[in-house]
Amino acid sequence: MRRPRISLRNRLALVFFAITFVAIGVLYLYVAPGLQTRLINEKLQALAGAAHNVSRPIAATVGGAEPASTVSDLVRSAGARSGDRVTLLSVSTALVPNGPQLTRQADSSPLGANTTLRFPAAYRAVRTGRLSTGTEASSAGEIAEAAYPVFYQGSVAGVIVYSAPVADVVRNVAIVRHEILVAGGIALLLALIGGWFQARALGQRVKRLERAAEQIAAGDFEHPIPVDSSDELGQLAIAFNAMQHQLSQLESARKKFIATASHELRTPIFSLGGFVELLEDEDLDAETRRRFLDQVRDQVERLRKLSVDLLDLSRLEAGSLELREEEVDLGELTRAVSGEFEPALAQHDAHLELRLATRAIEASCDPVRVAQIMRILIDNALTHNPSGTQIVVTAARDNGNVKLAVRDDGDGIDREAMPRIFEPFYTADDAQGSGLGLAIASELAERMSGHLSVRSKPGETTFTLELPS
Repeated sequence: MRRPRISLRNRLALVFFAITFVAIGVLYLYVAPGLQTRLINEKLQALAGAAHNVSRPIAATVGGAEPASTVSDLVRSAGARSGDRVTLLSVSTALVPNGPQLTRQADSSPLGANTTLRFPAAYRAVRTGRLSTGTEASSAGEIAEAAYPVFYQGSVAGVIVYSAPVADVVRNVAIVRHEILVAGGIALLLALIGGWFQARALGQRVKRLERAAEQIAAGDFEHPIPVDSSDELGQLAIAFNAMQHQLSQLESARKKFIATASHELRTPIFSLGGFVELLEDEDLDAETRRRFLDQVRDQVERLRKLSVDLLDLSRLEAGSLELREEEVDLGELTRAVSGEFEPALAQHDAHLELRLATRAIEASCDPVRVAQIMRILIDNALTHNPSGTQIVVTAARDNGNVKLAVRDDGDGIDREAMPRIFEPFYTADDAQGSGLGLAIASELAERMSGHLSVRSKPGETTFTLELPS
């Protein structure tokens, strides 16, 4: 059974509500009770301090023969100084089977007799012989107590108890908890409403991304997402638009490549078909037959080169092209590759000059792939420039690396084409070619931990291959 779907908007609103609810719960269940405990402890500490500081005159009367009126005056004076109720209890242990018995001897409050207290802190003080604090419930509410034991002849003979009501603390904390509940209810309502509207706005922005993705999936690259903020979703929209632009360029390049590849394949195929029909003519003379065969050979070579370029690009993109590194003298490699172009140079009325270092230029690389890059660069200089072009090929060592450069004195590359010159399927002019050569050369350079760059201006274009030595 399919579970009901909860929208992102509702999820975010529920998250805001839950966070606010948990925060209010912590305030109500932890902070408020903790506040009450801290306030009562502070009261107990104040009572204990008063017991230490005020009890000495009263303690001096324990076990003595001072009149009761004198003792009562001292107790009332201690109560006035401390601001607390002070009670003097006498301790009797004789013939008491259940432990010591405490008897009220004097009290600073005239109403003290009306409030019945059990003085549990006083009993603890008698047992431990140390100042004890605590609380007890009474008809007047919660009472905080500090019991100060007084020794006479080596035993506890009396206990001076300082007490004060803490009902006001409990009442104030109860008011705070009530206010927390009221404020919390308002906060929960605001969190739910505000969270819902905020989540709704976020959901709409995410929905725009979803619609844009659907448009791209349908092949529509003409509607970028509006960027309405600089937050994470705004940055995502910027990245999405950049991806959309790149996909648009790739789609355009793909269509252009299909058209170019179709043209490149159709022309030699049609030519081959026509030459085959002509060669079937038994009346052809030997010279004409030989010329037709040469042209057939040229068209087959064009098909071979296109198929090899496509295969190389496919392997590079799939990461399946193997590189075999070895120590190579790039000077000798450059001479060998340049020599292959003598027929093409003569056909284009072009001149190629080699400028090589006198010493061997050794590098660790794949000689087959470096030679392939050099062929692409020299062929590119011949194909995209008019007859009579001068080409200079240099090889040298520079800052621990080796550099191979191919320079020509042609018309140069348009400034708009420079950023895309190494893109697959891209051609900067209407010359023959599939736009794969420079893309393959750049990818091969990267695979050999090198770099292929270009500088161009009217009258001079230089492609430079840099490899680690």
